[in-house]
Amino acid sequence: MARQGILYRYEKDLPLTQATPRITLLEGDTPLIPLKNLSRELDVTLWAKFDGLNPSGSFKDRGMVMAVAKALEEKSNAVICASTGNTSASAAAYAASAGLSCFVLLPEGKVALGKLTQALIYGAKVVAVRGNFDEALRLARELASSKKVTLVNSLNPYRLWGQRSAAWEICDELSEAPDWIVLPVGNAGNISAYAAGLEYYKEIGKINTMPRLMGVQAEGAAPLVRGYTVENPETVATAIRIGNPVNAEKAIKAIQMSCGQFASVSDEEILEAQRELASHDGVFAEPASCAPLAFLLKLKRSGKLPQGLRIVLILTGNGLKDPDAPLKGLPDPIAVDGTIEALGGVLGL
Repeated sequence: MARQGILYRYEKDLPLTQATPRITLLEGDTPLIPLKNLSRELDVTLWAKFDGLNPSGSFKDRGMVMAVAKALEEKSNAVICASTGNTSASAAAYAASAGLSCFVLLPEGKVALGKLTQALIYGAKVVAVRGNFDEALRLARELASSKKVTLVNSLNPYRLWGQRSAAWEICDELSEAPDWIVLPVGNAGNISAYAAGLEYYKEIGKINTMPRLMGVQAEGAAPLVRGYTVENPETVATAIRIGNPVNAEKAIKAIQMSCGQFASVSDEEILEAQRELASHDGVFAEPASCAPLAFLLKLKRSGKLPQGLRIVLILTGNGLKDPDAPLKGLPDPIAVDGTIEALGGVLGL
């Protein structure tokens, strides 16, 4: 099936009207990759939903196409967002495509260079706020309400509608629901969208059972695990460096209705999982995306991972978004003289 974009593929499942422009950058239809080597290591059947292959390199495109289409329908001239990186890249890309101005508020010094580059190259007006993401979001919300600019963070309900499409694609491809879906959690919109999408598919008879949703946070930014706001969140996984998720209440309901759980993993465990995913099965995802695999590896080591489960990992962003974090833990290239003998020596041939 040729790629169509989610407003076309799931037109009847989304809140679209005849006046909603069917814009697209051909988002969605991302691969569900069998992770054969890690499946053997963990004694489960493991897939990766690689949403890092969306047009701007993250899952945010699924919701952003809906949010920007609705902004156009409502005759808005501009969009605004606060972001730890991926939202800004996606908003800027879709705004450029739609001919809208885009304003981006980023926490100063806390955004991976690849994501900042994307927002700038797509033509967004980028402002670095001296503070964390939560403070940037507060400003974006205030500006949106006072200046009639469309807010495209996940507080925008159309964002979460579009993000349901990833859950639908998984079930469509497998012809059923998996046992577990394991997601990274930052602002907690995506796990909420998955829950809503799965509930809808169960209601219309596309699936018979609800998978357990497992939401994984970084230890330094784990408000849903701790049960309280983290004032100064810190983690190498910049995409989930959020201490006060705006969709917390929805996410808690998602966990409860699916009999799932929240968990946290350390930065060291995240970077280890990132290396394992890449070196074992050839998939390079950004650090936040690898928190779910870190959680499974942690369960396996402690003897708490049931055998035989069918599990889908949600890889929300491409590894090229933030290459600096994993590079710090990898060896430097080996320098040799330009002779076959020198090369054979270092390669052991």
